[in-house]
Amino acid sequence: MQNNYDVMIVGSGAAGLYAALNLREDVRVLLLCKREQLLCNSALAQGGVASVFDTQHDNEQLHINDTLIAGGFKNNPDSLKILVHQGPQEVRRLMELGVDFDRDDKGNIHLTLEGGHSRHRILHHQDCTGREIEKKLIAAVQKRKNVTVLPGAMVCEMKQIPGGFAANVLKDGAFTTYNARFCILCTGGIGRIYEYTTNSAIATGDGIMFAYNMGARIKNLSLVQFHPTAFANHHTRECFLISEAVRGEGAYLLNCRGERFMSRYDNRLELAPRDVVSKAIIEESHLTGSDHFYLDISHKDPEFLKKRFPMIYQNLLKEGFDLTKDRIPIFPCQHYLMGGIDVDTDGQTTLDGLYAAGECSHTGVHGNNRLASNSLLEALVFSHRAADHINGRLNGSLPELVPQPFSENGEGEPLPHGLRTEIRAIMQHSHFVVRDKAAAQKGFARICEIKKFIEEGHFALTPDYVEARALATVAYLILQEVA
Repeated sequence: MQNNYDVMIVGSGAAGLYAALNLREDVRVLLLCKREQLLCNSALAQGGVASVFDTQHDNEQLHINDTLIAGGFKNNPDSLKILVHQGPQEVRRLMELGVDFDRDDKGNIHLTLEGGHSRHRILHHQDCTGREIEKKLIAAVQKRKNVTVLPGAMVCEMKQIPGGFAANVLKDGAFTTYNARFCILCTGGIGRIYEYTTNSAIATGDGIMFAYNMGARIKNLSLVQFHPTAFANHHTRECFLISEAVRGEGAYLLNCRGERFMSRYDNRLELAPRDVVSKAIIEESHLTGSDHFYLDISHKDPEFLKKRFPMIYQNLLKEGFDLTKDRIPIFPCQHYLMGGIDVDTDGQTTLDGLYAAGECSHTGVHGNNRLASNSLLEALVFSHRAADHINGRLNGSLPELVPQPFSENGEGEPLPHGLRTEIRAIMQHSHFVVRDKAAAQKGFARICEIKKFIEEGHFALTPDYVEARALATVAYLILQEVA
């Protein structure tokens, strides 16, 4: 098998796939997928893509203003302008690739409203937009003869080599070294460092660990977003998300007494940004002495709800709740990462030749809190820019790529059980919606011990080891900022 490539992309979510599609067709591309291609945070995105599509009622400055307000005005203004300005052309490209956004009775694109937005600007495919985008991007990539896709290929180690980067990849029980002049990390989120998350099973922060260990700058990793309306089922670690679009269509938030309570916290009520709503729920829980909260949209037309939210409707039925009739139990849980591998407006990290895009990156567009449905937009815009930048660099003369093998993958001891569980408990207790500084300081000391134990022990290079090491690294970087 050909082991040398021009560009290696790690991750097959929207950012990774879109980067592959925007690299020139004469560029040799390797796309590594940790497990199956649809197992990623992008495919779980329900709400949609925010874009200034209706220029009669919306404009770029309004979108920028809404994003600034949600982000506490800590956003990177240059990146934000690029996001909003370039966004509509990326959305149109998705439509050219066959993405089927919902339309109204007149055939016009249906734009919905979500928390923090002052205009209807969310393009969506029912309530499973991310999955629709993923499927169409996968189909498009499969047609590219210059792109080699390897599903079930887990990157266990990465390092810089003369002229590029090398990855030690475990696939089908065997290790193979792949080399490339350029690398784009698109490894998604970090949700698995928490006890409860909306993230997929692969969201363990591997790419952030690789970048950090190679010397790239990591920024604002403590900026973690908690979604206020995850389905409150504490029997599973992966929490089913009740999309923000449900509140956008008129759902009420109720406390344990069945009272609407958001008027006590924000004049935007249920449509306040996510961090505001999450903090309101936590404060309300302290006032009422209860963690029982509900989302109620039973006052809306049942047939409209079934058509607008078919996936949510069906998933709730499996849990014994009818969206059209019942109050749905909800509570905040970990959802998104605003910090990450620091990049410029072309997706370049502080390490030459290394790029990052999507949730694992820090572009600064979100500030302190992400505005709903800006995440898929960010993945598309900045992965495209990274691909364009690499295209330009591949035109000139480049230093020769000098592959270097990794050391032998010794058997080693299996990693002891319980470390990942302990990491999750520390993070859930110390760095949830309202930070606990004392708990963070105590937790940081223990995380340092766990990280050292994992890194200095003689353990077998297994998927469990790699993910545990990533979780410990990410937890260390987060608590280091706040402890």
